[in-house]
Amino acid sequence: MSEFSVHSDRIHHTWDRATTPVATLVPGAEGVLELQDASGGQLRPGSSAAELTKLDFGRLNPVTGPLYVEGAEPGDALVVDILDIRVEEWGWTACLPGFGLLADDYPDPYLRISRIAGGYAELLPGLSIPVVPMVGTIGVAPPEPGPHSVIPPRRWGGNMDIRHIGPGARLILPVGVQGALLSAGDAHAAMGDGEVCGTGIETAATVRLRVDVRKGAAPRTPVIETDAMTARAGAALATTGIGPDLMAAAKDAVRALIEEITARTGLTPEDAYLLASVAADLKISEVVDAPNWVVSAHLERALLDAA
Repeated sequence: MSEFSVHSDRIHHTWDRATTPVATLVPGAEGVLELQDASGGQLRPGSSAAELTKLDFGRLNPVTGPLYVEGAEPGDALVVDILDIRVEEWGWTACLPGFGLLADDYPDPYLRISRIAGGYAELLPGLSIPVVPMVGTIGVAPPEPGPHSVIPPRRWGGNMDIRHIGPGARLILPVGVQGALLSAGDAHAAMGDGEVCGTGIETAATVRLRVDVRKGAAPRTPVIETDAMTARAGAALATTGIGPDLMAAAKDAVRALIEEITARTGLTPEDAYLLASVAADLKISEVVDAPNWVVSAHLERALLDAA
């Protein structure tokens, strides 16, 4: 089987069909990509919240690649199997001013550094989150002439932040350009559905994957086949947001969850917000009973007990 290995210094910061590939693969190739953390190395284990105001946003969310896949053409499907993810020994979670679902509620920079060991990430002293590693950004080059920002996702994948794209998962992407030009970055040691504060437990990682091509089988949009290990189980607390606007309902559900966390644990609202971002799952629970829809935010009760 063909093997490849790409170091974390082979990165780019925009999607662009003109970006020079860093490696060429044959279909079925298996290998590793080293991913930088989402700060692009600007944050360290000893960083403080003050450093968040000095971040160079042009260096955020770097992706490793791109990989040219022989035989991949527009109209084909690129099949990416995530075989393994090894995360670093630390990660960070932050409120970045102007970013996140509740950016207006939490305008000030706030940072927590997690120590990662033994399958857990210690978000706060005594409060550890199970490590469920995932790749937040993975996609192929769009056919439209670039460059295009890596921040918003699109039909070709990118910064989708789907927590199920972890070990055992299969991602199927439509190919937009010759060779596909696959890249990945933005690894998380843990993240809740919605990533509500804008960050998970951001970390560097080494990802092992296998890449294949299905001729003429491009999906309309990315498709994910998940592994059972990505599911959360156990008793949970769920809060709700209800109304005619899904975004407003999502905000209401998260605000209610933050209120419940702070009331039950004594955590600050900022820490409750970060906990929701890395461990709570935001769900659309109902969209059929007009005029109001229901969004719910679920957090495992074991984490409340630990906090």
